[in-house]
Amino acid sequence: MNRLSAERSAYLKHSAYQNVAWYPWSEEAFEKAREEDKPVFLSTGAVWCHWCHVMARECFENEEIIKILNENFINIKLDRDERPDIDRRYQLAVAAMGYGGGWPLSVFLTPDKKPFFGGTYFPPEDSHGRPGFKKVLISVSDFYKAKRSSVYEFSEKLDGLLKPGPLSSGELNESMLNQAVGDILSEFDPQNGGFGTVPKFPMPGAMEFLINRYYFDRKESIEAAVKKTLEAMAKGGFRDHVGGGFHRYSTDEAWIIPHFEKMADDNAWLLRNYSDAYAVFGDEYYKKIAEEIIGFIRAVLSDPNGGFYASQDADVIPEDEGGYFTWTEEEFRRILDEDEYRVLSLCLFHERGSMPHDELKKVLFIGAEAEEAAVKTGMDLKSVNDIIKRGKEKLLKERNKRETPFIDRSLYMSLNGMLITSYLNAYRILKDEYLKDFSLKTLERLLKSRFINSELFHSEGVKAVLEDYIYLIEALIAAYEVSGSASYINQANELMALCIKKFWDETEAGFFDTAEEVLGVRLKAIEDIPHPSANALGIIQLLRLYHLSDNQEYLKKAGRALRAFSGRAAELGLHSGYYFYAADYYFNMLRLTLHIKPQSRLSKEALSSYSPYTSINYSDDKGYILPCGKSGCYEPVYNIDELKDFLRSRRKK
Repeated sequence: MNRLSAERSAYLKHSAYQNVAWYPWSEEAFEKAREEDKPVFLSTGAVWCHWCHVMARECFENEEIIKILNENFINIKLDRDERPDIDRRYQLAVAAMGYGGGWPLSVFLTPDKKPFFGGTYFPPEDSHGRPGFKKVLISVSDFYKAKRSSVYEFSEKLDGLLKPGPLSSGELNESMLNQAVGDILSEFDPQNGGFGTVPKFPMPGAMEFLINRYYFDRKESIEAAVKKTLEAMAKGGFRDHVGGGFHRYSTDEAWIIPHFEKMADDNAWLLRNYSDAYAVFGDEYYKKIAEEIIGFIRAVLSDPNGGFYASQDADVIPEDEGGYFTWTEEEFRRILDEDEYRVLSLCLFHERGSMPHDELKKVLFIGAEAEEAAVKTGMDLKSVNDIIKRGKEKLLKERNKRETPFIDRSLYMSLNGMLITSYLNAYRILKDEYLKDFSLKTLERLLKSRFINSELFHSEGVKAVLEDYIYLIEALIAAYEVSGSASYINQANELMALCIKKFWDETEAGFFDTAEEVLGVRLKAIEDIPHPSANALGIIQLLRLYHLSDNQEYLKKAGRALRAFSGRAAELGLHSGYYFYAADYYFNMLRLTLHIKPQSRLSKEALSSYSPYTSINYSDDKGYILPCGKSGCYEPVYNIDELKDFLRSRRKK
């Protein structure tokens, strides 16, 4: 009997029609496994995940495979967005077995929840170097029955490997920032932009760190890497050129062919990258991309009553990967007039955008700029830009007639906190009042529905993990800075006290990911995977609250955590970009206490002036702003020119 129909998760509900006897994650399932002396098959995934849908269609709707599953296993389906804590632990286990990671995650467990074999996507039969799922199921079942002691012995050894060892703490000094910049730039791809190799993910933590380092240092190598990456991501098919926003990652080195799911967290962080880059470099192109991200989120991932949805699926049907987002030449000719077809074909429609499963379908990407199209068509540049704008509007109108990929309307606390802060950050730079109004409305809704009797919830009925607390604290501080309302900063301090009580490691420093052991372990990580580490973000909130409250305990804890993670962060380099952002914050924090009216011109200038690692504090009206560093204050600032001069002086260190 399939037991998923009553679940809240959209992903689990999507599997409720299958004939697999699915359980949700529950003690009932493991008790059943013990009673029947069967191994557990755990499938974790998400509603946005293309290969989850492929495996569901190929395997979980295959009658022969269903029979094997139901007769030989107790089967559990888990939504990784709803329970990231459980998913993370089994991801580490499968990686330790040497089978990589990702979704769908397919793990075989003993009845006491310990993994002994696993992988990711399995086709039904042997294919493309992957073993068939049918063969895997039979082999695992036979092995479990014949060599039970070996199964338990291996699972115990693996369980021991997953217990985190001691951190290699080290010194904390400003020279580590230059070393980190060098390590990150060593992985920069100068030809295609981005970092590392295929598949290419945006690395927003590393980008934020580099943008801020450039603000201070003005190094050409940093500028080149940041600009090349931002432009390459924006010009590739990784960006949705019709509807705005970004897909999840690029399957090729040139950012052309994406995996098409569109995630709240990715777009939240890319909004920060592009809006901050606009503030630092002044390039209107970055502003345009930031505004397009906002347009996508507003149209697709926003609840009119306040709140941000989790994701938009990659596909309508798994057989047509990216079908909703791709175009054929016949569609271009039918939808566009002659000039629009000519110009948009030159600029956006190219063979390199062909989909592997159907070469007639193309991902749109900028293969030629408007200037080049103007030369080739003999049109003036303004006409070309007008035609591109008009043509994109027609394509969007036509695309809106298609069946839309599923939107997961779950309101997860962590994702909402993330987007509230990104919106308020963008509000300060772009000065769009909608961003402030919608963010504060969302914050009020989430505080009422997710913070109940001093207990925070990740989603309805699911207790919060570290990143839920940290992202909400960050959102509350951001709300205080744009509004001046003391209630926000008071709630931020209240939540940080709870966060320290529940998650702080008094022995070694840093935050655990969960309040209690999950599967016998609490994890304490610093890497960005790929959005920034909750521990790094937690350190930053400790520093911000120290500077807004003068609570020395916050500063001590932040320093201890930075030292505790320093060795691990140095090993990770690129993948601990936000740790180095936190370290940079520690050395270069600035507080502007506004002894002026919140709506004054000087106050508004302070709020909209981009200066890294700066906190805004409000106090009584004395007619000036008082800037203070980590351990001392500067001369008061009385007017806009003096404020600009002071902030500019930060760049000359």
